[in-house]
Amino acid sequence: MYKMGSTMSDYPHLLAPLDLGFTTLKNRVLMGSMHTGLEETKDWNRVAEFYAERARGEVGLMVTGGIGPNAEGSVAFGAAEMTSEEDVANHSIVTKRVHDAGGKIAMQILHAGRYAYNPACVAPSPVKSPISPFPPAELDEEGIQKQINDIAATAARAQQAGYDGVEIMGSEGYFLNQFLVTHTNKRTDQWGGSYENRMRLPIEVIKRTRAAVGENFIIIYRLSMIDLIPNGSTFDEVIQLAKEVEKAGATIINTGIGWHEARIPTIATSVPRAAFSWITKKLMGQVNIPVITSNRINTPEVGEEVLATGCADMVSMARPMLADAHFVSKAMNGKANQIAPCIACNQACLDHTFGGKISSCLVNPRACYETELTLPVATVKKNIAIVGAGPAGLATAMAAVERGHTITIFDKSDEIGGQLNMAKQVPGKEEFWGLVDWYRTMIAEMGIKTELGRTVVADDLTGYDEVIVATGVLPRDTDIPGQDGDNVLSYIDVLRHKAPVGKRVTVIGAGGIGFDVSEFLAHEGDSPTENLPAWMREWGVTDPSEHRGGLAPEGPQPEPAAREITLVQRKTEKHGKRLGKTTGWIHRAALKMKEVNFVGGVNYERIDEKGLHVSFGEAHENPTLIDADTIVMCAGQVPERSLADALEAKGIACHVIGGADVASELDAKRAIDQGTRLAATL
Repeated sequence: MYKMGSTMSDYPHLLAPLDLGFTTLKNRVLMGSMHTGLEETKDWNRVAEFYAERARGEVGLMVTGGIGPNAEGSVAFGAAEMTSEEDVANHSIVTKRVHDAGGKIAMQILHAGRYAYNPACVAPSPVKSPISPFPPAELDEEGIQKQINDIAATAARAQQAGYDGVEIMGSEGYFLNQFLVTHTNKRTDQWGGSYENRMRLPIEVIKRTRAAVGENFIIIYRLSMIDLIPNGSTFDEVIQLAKEVEKAGATIINTGIGWHEARIPTIATSVPRAAFSWITKKLMGQVNIPVITSNRINTPEVGEEVLATGCADMVSMARPMLADAHFVSKAMNGKANQIAPCIACNQACLDHTFGGKISSCLVNPRACYETELTLPVATVKKNIAIVGAGPAGLATAMAAVERGHTITIFDKSDEIGGQLNMAKQVPGKEEFWGLVDWYRTMIAEMGIKTELGRTVVADDLTGYDEVIVATGVLPRDTDIPGQDGDNVLSYIDVLRHKAPVGKRVTVIGAGGIGFDVSEFLAHEGDSPTENLPAWMREWGVTDPSEHRGGLAPEGPQPEPAAREITLVQRKTEKHGKRLGKTTGWIHRAALKMKEVNFVGGVNYERIDEKGLHVSFGEAHENPTLIDADTIVMCAGQVPERSLADALEAKGIACHVIGGADVASELDAKRAIDQGTRLAATL
């Protein structure tokens, strides 16, 4: 039953049970599959604790990261597989822990096909993927039968290991998806040609899987509802496939959005919330089994609205369960405003995955580190001063209070959030508003004392057991002649103080802040992230009922830029090279669509009333004037260490964290992780 203070009435659809006949899910929230890298650590206690913590948080059903059915289908050499009795025994540790915590869990079977980072990769046809260096081998009939049998055998092993079901990955451009479209399937035998032939493989996989596991076992089929690639599926084909998937024995259909090679963002923070739930809604009523929708559903309110408006029977939230393992239980118990928000930044989840690191979460660095980064009650309770109410200071304060310490946070600003208050001004980063709001809520909830609008000096900090300096950064002085002119602004002037900016702008520095400022200045009026039709026009997304694959034939149609912008940098490398692995391309594409001019390899000679004078190369050749009404300085940051230096001079020990420690690109991920880990040791 729901506890006192429950808000089931606020989320009646989201928190309603889902009867599958042979079993019932406690609510309509699926923790979607994420490749965390945990299974590859072989630390099965750690894997088990990650999933068990989400089970304790009352999520209805979880799906693991993708597990390979064989060597050729695994996403990479050494990736997790379910091919042996040893694998069964290891996974049994996970399922027992989840069941003991009252949860249900399905294992995702992921055959990567031509996406496998694996020289042994296989596919319907020898068409190389643009995101993998290895050309795939074309399967013959025997090879296809082997893949079907291996997937079914993997499902049987998952059942033996105690899983409540499996999810068969049939979307995102992986193996089964590759058979469905002529873009990758050039065959002329029974597995290619007509759509009936092209969809034969996924149907046969489901049939044999159902035969292998019996009736009382969940089979989710992840179906690509909109491919977002040339020659992708039409929606009539999607419906046809969905009906056959149901007949073949699937229990649930889950939504997949876009192939990995699609040049349209699908889960980044600039994508509107629930941006693709309309496409799942088009399938509702066409099949009789439950349908799940996914992508950018990150609050109970959004999930409830999606279900209440008939878009789906269930919602998938993956990364929100990294940000807060207790998402569902907080929604149940009247504490939705305390849910740590997923801001869809990709920085610690997808960027880590594609960088070969263990995934975590910018907002919650304990995600995937549950057994290592613990916050036990401190044996000695301390009175601690934290100077700086940005992400580093706030994260440290919350973790320290959880351990029983008493905290006072000082900040010279009259509001908390630090640099987050500039980030949230940028179109496409609206989620940062919710992050600052959450910190404000948690500070009040945890009784953390704040002294805002106060500049402290070393003498103010003598009576504390510990002093933590999280004073952030200062803009780097570029020392360009003329930089003190009236036509020169810093990024702080633009983003925090809303200083007026002319129609022709030169932005100096093409790192993360330079890109943010350029995006801020390129837009006027509503952000496309807040306006789904505008966002779809901007990226060229349309209804796959009208155009195959959901790609608009006219391509992206962004609003014209509000200003003429030139983004300059000293380096000769690609602009934004050091941006996030999975989001850098989005920022570059967004600015190019706005016709921002990228200029690299420059020397900054001087600034005058006409604009920025530059030259090129070590010999300062080809002197050029870049005409500009306004020049905005985004040329990096340096640590703000003046307080730390003053404390050190007085012999007062302090811990220096966040930007005050390392000022690289306002790295909130590193700052929050560093602060949380420091608090764990105090």
